[in-house]
Amino acid sequence: MSLLNGKIALVTGAGDGIGRGIALAFAREGADVAVCARRVENVRETARLVEALGRKGHWGAFDICDESEIAKFCAETEQKLGPVSVLVNNAAVMPVVDVEDMSVEQFDECVGAKFKSAVFMSKHCIAQMRRAGGGSIIHMASVTGNVGFAKHAVYGACNSALIGLARGQAMELAPLNIRVNSVSPGTVDSPMLTRYIADCGEDPVALRASFDANHPRGKVASIDEVANVFVFLASDLSANITAQDLRCDGGFSFKGGQAAV
Repeated sequence: MSLLNGKIALVTGAGDGIGRGIALAFAREGADVAVCARRVENVRETARLVEALGRKGHWGAFDICDESEIAKFCAETEQKLGPVSVLVNNAAVMPVVDVEDMSVEQFDECVGAKFKSAVFMSKHCIAQMRRAGGGSIIHMASVTGNVGFAKHAVYGACNSALIGLARGQAMELAPLNIRVNSVSPGTVDSPMLTRYIADCGEDPVALRASFDANHPRGKVASIDEVANVFVFLASDLSANITAQDLRCDGGFSFKGGQAAV
């Protein structure tokens, strides 16, 4: 029996990378999956891949900071797939900039995509989870929410906020049989990492080696290794786990250090 049979999942920021990996991992375990992101081509392809695994898919491309768009997409998901029982708030924008140099636009984009969207996606899925008899909300946080990094202060603060949000929501929603947790990966071998390395303007081979070396096992996580944690938290195997932050970081937050050439 698959771990997520009968569940309806919604994954934000699922156009590529970890979000797509989570959506496909859910589909492989028997869930029908709704996905959203900004780029039509990317998120439509994720939905196609979900359906190729024999599950129902639904997709939407919109501004994740717009509550009206969030409400519309959540309602469409229930109409097409059924009431959501698993919500993964994975959308993110990661500005790499000192606070001293941060613009209002960069701040608003980061906080909106990372934190505001998680609050309002939760708001519009909770009633559906009540109708489904319970559910699991999982916020994608980050090691940056546990350990400070130069040029990532605001992004890290948003991840710390998600960890706190999960704990408060867990207390609010426990009577409804809704669990809420966060996951804090370290560095992941993903398109975001590839883009980050390219934008740094440093030696890409040396910088990637630096990321690997900063993880105790000598390599960054794969997308599947992170997605598997979300499958666990979405499934009944984690029925007694709520208000927790699972550090899926290969020990990075205990070792410390920041990648540099």
